[in-house]
Amino acid sequence: MKPRRSSTDPFRRRIGRLHALGLVEDDGERVVAALGTRLRSLASIWPIAIAAQAIAFTVLMTMTTLADRAPHPLVSVIAGGTTLALSVALLVALAAPRMAAIAPIHRNRLVVGIVIPIAAGLFMLLAQAAALPTGGMRTTALVACIGGIGLTAVSIHQVRAASLGFSTGLLAAFAVVTGAWGAIAMGFVFVACLAAATIRFARLDLVAALDQADRAHEGQLAIKMIAEFETHGTSWFWEADRQGRITYLSAKVAADIAGDGQSPVGLLLTEVFRMDSATPGTERTLAFHVSSRTSFSDYSVCAASDDQATRWWSISGRPLIDDYGRFQGFIGSGTDLTSIRQSEAEITRLALFDSLTGLANRQRIRISLDKTLKQSAGGYRPSSLFLMDLDRFKAVNDTLGHQAGDMLLKQVAQRLERGVGDAGLVGRLGGDEFQVLLPGIDHRDALTTLAKDLIASIAQPFFISGASITIGCSIGVAIAPHHGEDAETLTRNADLALYAAKADGRGVHRFFSENMLEGAKTRKQLEDDIRAGIVAGEFYLAYQPVVSTRDERIVGYEALIRWNHPTRGAISPTDFIPVAEESGLIEALGEWVLRTACHDAAGWPGDARVAVNVSPIQFANPALPAIVTSALANAGLAAHRLELEITEGVFLDETHSSDRMFKSLKGLGVRLALDDFGTGYSSLGYLRSAPFDKIKIDQSFVHGSAQPGNRNAAIIKAIVTLADTLGMETTAEGVEIQDEIELLRGLGCTHIQGYVYGQGIRSAEVHLQLGGASTAPVTGHKASRAPRTRMLRSARLAIGGVEGDVRIRNISTSGAMIDGVAIDPKSVGIEVLIELVEDQMFAARVAWAKDGKAGLAFAQGFDLERLNQPTPGRKIRRTA
Repeated sequence: MKPRRSSTDPFRRRIGRLHALGLVEDDGERVVAALGTRLRSLASIWPIAIAAQAIAFTVLMTMTTLADRAPHPLVSVIAGGTTLALSVALLVALAAPRMAAIAPIHRNRLVVGIVIPIAAGLFMLLAQAAALPTGGMRTTALVACIGGIGLTAVSIHQVRAASLGFSTGLLAAFAVVTGAWGAIAMGFVFVACLAAATIRFARLDLVAALDQADRAHEGQLAIKMIAEFETHGTSWFWEADRQGRITYLSAKVAADIAGDGQSPVGLLLTEVFRMDSATPGTERTLAFHVSSRTSFSDYSVCAASDDQATRWWSISGRPLIDDYGRFQGFIGSGTDLTSIRQSEAEITRLALFDSLTGLANRQRIRISLDKTLKQSAGGYRPSSLFLMDLDRFKAVNDTLGHQAGDMLLKQVAQRLERGVGDAGLVGRLGGDEFQVLLPGIDHRDALTTLAKDLIASIAQPFFISGASITIGCSIGVAIAPHHGEDAETLTRNADLALYAAKADGRGVHRFFSENMLEGAKTRKQLEDDIRAGIVAGEFYLAYQPVVSTRDERIVGYEALIRWNHPTRGAISPTDFIPVAEESGLIEALGEWVLRTACHDAAGWPGDARVAVNVSPIQFANPALPAIVTSALANAGLAAHRLELEITEGVFLDETHSSDRMFKSLKGLGVRLALDDFGTGYSSLGYLRSAPFDKIKIDQSFVHGSAQPGNRNAAIIKAIVTLADTLGMETTAEGVEIQDEIELLRGLGCTHIQGYVYGQGIRSAEVHLQLGGASTAPVTGHKASRAPRTRMLRSARLAIGGVEGDVRIRNISTSGAMIDGVAIDPKSVGIEVLIELVEDQMFAARVAWAKDGKAGLAFAQGFDLERLNQPTPGRKIRRTA
């Protein structure tokens, strides 16, 4: 905004006479506006001048009519009529709406032009009044005419050019009427002086008008800016009187407050606003400052009538003192804090709540747990903590994508909140882990019921993007103060209970117990021992032969890691391998196995292959091909003699990196075998692209496959057919019974591995074995039989119509061993009947007989559960 210029500004001192009088064009808007203002003032006053002129004319004509020896009235009629006509014309020029379109300069000139003859006409009326006979009538007429002239002069004095023109008109009329040149000269002098004075007044008027216009402009600009600031900004203004009643409040705040009830104007400040007592530094209230007439600043307030406190403001104020030191009230300003508070609330929410599910996050759960346990410290107040983990959630992410996984987590959160209700606080720790804090609950039955309900709820199908998804969850439970008096201990123990729940098959809950902690300590100790054992060389490899079913020759060995602990002795791989995988030691251990196996196999006679297991963790390591290459190169082993066994677990994360890994390994020339086929969670789709040379049939399908009625043989046949179609070899693992060899050979399996051909041996024994007989020696049981249950039970036996009592010593679904009867060994194969269930005889045949004992083979499979039915009159005693 430009500063306003004073009246001493050189520009204003250089204002020309005609400019000052408004008689020439001027491009200054404020000059034109000032002239227009003066013309409007003249228009408002001019009707009074017309009235005065009409009165003067009327009085003159009356006096002229009544007086004797009066001048002829024609001059008065012409002068008076002309004057009134011109005055009316001037009024029309000033006030008519159509004339408003004419520039003020032009209207000013018109005014000057009309005023001159009006002045002349009025002087002529004055001269006619002076010509009346001396006396009261003359005096009355003179007064009336002088009054008309005076009121007309006063009316036009605001328009300085018109005043100057009016004076000129009077002087011209005086010259015409009197003809006295001396008087005319004197009149001219006074008119010149009047002109000089009028021009100066015109300049002063113009300067004053410009100053006023500047002030008005500044005021309007200030009002406009304040209005803009109040309307669109975050700040606002208020004012209160001496009693603290609001006299002014910005419209937007007034509207917000009035929306909650009564208009705030006229109410006490303390009735309109209430302070936020939680804000620091608000010990003194608004009422205190109003009563003590002291300043205050940045007080957080909301509308007193707004119970929900939806809008917040920061308010400041100071006392208003006049020039005499008297208190006049308060004036102040405010700022909208609503968005700031909402932002702070959002920051708090993000800090304490999970952004995906809206549940409490790890930090809030920890804060709540600390507070709950702190309250319990003052007296016995139990609390319980659920630690939950979703089962099969990773498969959802891998198959349907992370967006579906996020939607699933949201639905899980909703179910958990519904299930827990007001009993506790549900939180998400991250990923698929959740926590539930249950203050005041320690009854195991109630916790068991809640845990089962939550597990059942999560087990119900979820519907996401048109797909039905079924998952599960496992829960670990810890109870304070029994299982921990601080958050860290309680959380650790709940985690241990969750670990136990997962180990017990998932989809269950487990309470913490001290043996879990001991187990964790044992695992930790085992982890430390593994790390030390790798360095100390406590591990060694045992090689189990892989035998061809075609000629029973040993074609290779699988390297099996063994651990001879210095204090605990031999430790099973099923105990230390999971710990090594969890701790990340499997990579170091696996690399040692790979390098050792390659080194040993390089010294074996012939071309026997060596198979090495590769864990999913090793497979995910991009450096695996380089490690394999290094091991082969250092050992001098041909790549085709190394077979890497990979489990289905590597396909749970089917990515391009898996394809690249297979391609890289196959490019080295090594063989790839799919281990434990059929036991994983993957689909068969990966067999289309994964370049496997062999499928290893898991031992769970091999065991019992030779028993009558067992379906494992059909599964093995299907796997073999699939492998043959894909051009892959098959190896049956865990073969222990000799009759399973013939079965597997008949089903088309190409290789066999298991205790039937011996357990694992050291590398030195492999040298001897490969250098000896060309076929592998067979060990173990010759025939498969169903598992037997030992017992001691009385029964009836019928042979050829002769019945007698015998004792059953053990029994299975396919047969039983009895004693207490003498059967000729030559009678093997004869048909008999035996009472297994009261009053029910079952057909069997004698399989063998020796020393008062005999083996019976049932004609049909027997359901051992029938033995659990009550049998009055007979005694049953199982011996294990």
